Order: sequence, then C-alpha cells, then structure tokens
Amino acid sequence: MKRRNFLNGLMVGAAALGTSFAVPPLRTWAQVAAANTSPAPRGLSVGYRTIDVMGRSARVFGLVQPDGRPGLEVEAGTDFDLSLSSAIDEPTLIHWHGLTPPWADDGVPGNPAALLKPTETRRYTFPVGAGGTHWMHAHTLQEQNLLAAPLIVRTADELKRDEQDVVVLLHDFSFKSPEELLAKLKGKAASGAMPMDHSAMSGINGMQHMMSGNGMAGMATPGMPAMDLNDIDYDAYLANDRTFDDPEIVKVEKGGRVRLRIINGATATAFTIDTGRLSGELIAVDGQGVEPVYGSNFPVAMGQRVDIRVNLPTEGGAFPVLAIREGAVERAGVILATAGADVRRVQVAGDAKGPVLGLDLEQRLRPVAPIATRTADRRFRLSLTGDMIAYSWGIDGADGVVVKRGERVEVAISNASMMAHPMHLHGHHFQVIGINGTRVAGAVRDTVLLPPMASVVLAFDADNPGRWPFHCHHLYHMATGMMGYVTYDGIG
Repeated sequence: MKRRNFLNGLMVGAAALGTSFAVPPLRTWAQVAAANTSPAPRGLSVGYRTIDVMGRSARVFGLVQPDGRPGLEVEAGTDFDLSLSSAIDEPTLIHWHGLTPPWADDGVPGNPAALLKPTETRRYTFPVGAGGTHWMHAHTLQEQNLLAAPLIVRTADELKRDEQDVVVLLHDFSFKSPEELLAKLKGKAASGAMPMDHSAMSGINGMQHMMSGNGMAGMATPGMPAMDLNDIDYDAYLANDRTFDDPEIVKVEKGGRVRLRIINGATATAFTIDTGRLSGELIAVDGQGVEPVYGSNFPVAMGQRVDIRVNLPTEGGAFPVLAIREGAVERAGVILATAGADVRRVQVAGDAKGPVLGLDLEQRLRPVAPIATRTADRRFRLSLTGDMIAYSWGIDGADGVVVKRGERVEVAISNASMMAHPMHLHGHHFQVIGINGTRVAGAVRDTVLLPPMASVVLAFDADNPGRWPFHCHHLYHMATGMMGYVTYDGIG
C-alpha cells in the first residue's frame, strides 16, 4: 500500500457526527469486568454518544460492548475472539494497540484490510498473548473524536490478587473537527505564523542539555531552530471522558492497594502522572513488566501506558491522581476516595507548568522479561525530520526497512527535528537497547519517545510477517508524513 493511500484512509471523517444510534449508558472504566466465559465471539460496536465537556454537549464516537461497557477486558492466554460492528454513517477501522495480531487483523485502513463499512460486522480471531494494559483506537482522524477505549489483558495471577484496578484513559478534546485542526496547522505553516511554546532556556549549555533528551524546551543557540512542545491548545483535557470540573471519583478502601492502569490516548498531548501524596511504584510500561521504579511523577507520551501501584493509608482520605499537560498548567485526572472522605475540588489549571518529557526515566527502566540476547542479523538507521514552520514531518530511511522472518533486527533512530515524537511499531514489541549513544538493557515497549536531538536503538525479533506501520503517535505528525513501514521480504 502506498503512503498516499494510507493518508487517504487516515483522512476518513470525524467531522460528520450527524446520525446517531442508541448506546446503552456507559459504565466507568474503573470498574472491574467479569471474565468472559461464552464460546461465542464478544461483541464490540462503534457508535455515537454524547458527553458533557465544561457544561457543553459534545457528540463523539464510542467503542462499547453490548451492555454499554467501554472497551474490553480479556484474559491472557486466551483467544481474542471478537465481532466488531459499525453503527456510524462513515467508514472506520480499529487498531488493537499493544496486541500483536496477524497482519490482516491489525486495523490500519488498506494495510491490508479495507475500512469497515457502515452497518458491517467483522470477526477477529487470534491469540491475545500475555497480560498488559493496552488500548484500541481508530487509525484515522476519528481518533481525535474519542474513537478509542481501553483494552486490558489480565493474567490469572492478577485476577486473584487483592488489588483494585483503576483504568484511566487520557485524551485531548476540541469542539473543532480534526479536519479543521489539521487545516489550521497547515494554514499557519503556510502563513509562517506557527505559534511556538518556549520556556527560558538558551545558549550552548541549554542546547547540550536539550540534546541529551532530558532538558526543558526553549530557544536554541542563536541561528538554530527552536524546540516546540504543544502545537494545539485544546478546549479540554479528559480523564475517562471528564475534566476536573466534574471528575470521576473512584471509591477505594482504606489501607487498600490500587493498580493504576493509565493510557495516554491523547492525539497530540504528553502528560506527567502525579500521584500526589501517594507514593507510586511503576511496575509496567506499554503493558510490559519493569523492575519497580518508585516516585510520584511518571511521564507518559501519546500512545504509551504506565501501570502504577499505590498503597492507600489506613486512615483513608481523598487522593487526586493528576495528568499534567507537558509544558502547561492544564490538568486532568481522577480522585481516589475512601468512604466518608472530604473530596475537595481540584482546579483544572495548576500553579506550575507540567514537566517537559525527556529520557531520564527511560534510562532507568529495566524489563522483567527482556528479549533473548542475540547478535543482530540486520541493522537500520532512521532519522526523524520536519519542522513546525512548514508543518511537514518524515522519516528518512524508512523505505528501506526490509526484514526476513526469524531475524533479529536493530533500528537506530535519531530525532533531527525540534519536536518530540513518540514512535510506535505495529505487530511487535521491541526492547530499548541504546539511549543517546549509551548501551542499555532498557524496557520492552511498543512506543518510545524521542525528544529533540535524542537517539535510541531498538531491538526486536521479526516473528510476525506483514508490512507493519512505524509512525509517530502524534496524530497530526503521522497525518503529514511521519509514517514508515517494517516490511517482511516477499510482502508486496
């Protein structure tokens, strides 16, 4: 499939949210679902729904089970046996982000599957794999209009554990259509009026710090381009469809243990998760276990997931869990509250800007189950390119990534642009084995962040034949060119 055809599929509308159908009332994502025991395929439907955002009614997409529950919860080691139906009046398709299905079931329009037509039903059957916090979303601009939902794969051990799951799906929201947002970005680029979001860092020391992938955004050395953080200021930032004007309050037990499964489903916004008064234990990234990392602040870029375990004090209380927008004051999140707790209002805007995401945490992560040590059969070098002025993005070298089944593949990626890019590989999990020129035994992931001027090396086994997308998970960067493929030899 040519990139032009892919982009045509990507542009499938999210503006025409016109015809509705009745969707059962949604339940909270924080509720634990009963395990599926039916031999028949599970049902999942794409439809329309209405949510309240800052006192205004907003018509968005939904991805729900027949009983109204959003998303899916399945058991590890079982088959992903699903009947996906569409009740919207435009074509669509769903990508199972974090799973490794056969190529035909991946959910990218035209690669190779056709879009799901209105009223059409399609069945998917493949092994679900190991446990993990994953999600599913449209691989079109419909993703901006909340066509996304959690996809949680629980192990038998997790189902037995005395631990409460709280699933949080983050999103950025606009009352404008994604087509309008993209046109505005392109229009400002054409006029040379792109807004830049900078803080006070300049000079050679600042550039060196920024090149490490750990620095704050700011002006570069005179004569050099400047780093940019947020190219869209959204109307709202959501956690489970809600702002802090009307947040989700999750009932928890005094002295209990909670596993936060946090999914950054935003299209163009990175966050830092702040557990506040609760000490957090990071135990998984992108659904893959890591050796525990303790703290209260954990970065999560678009497409990434973090599993954070917190222990509640025996005296109870109310405990906001914040998702703070990168380089800005806006916040979303949920509030964990024990019975009788005094739940106080959390302001949407905080007192300080959220941290700029770097690679500090990435350098510390160590996987519970690393990939086997093995010499690479093939090595590739890619460079992420583009700029905000032209609003044009790309991956130099992406056309030449051709592999054979059974090979160990290493991909070295450098970011030559002045904006961060969370890079996602379909159909595989990779291990981060290099960061900014230093060899590491890093996390196993499916999405890795590359800050400006940073570099990483990824290793994976070519064990799933197809023509797999490798792209930036910033929706508008992908839509304007930052999209490549890992192609198995013999796949046209």
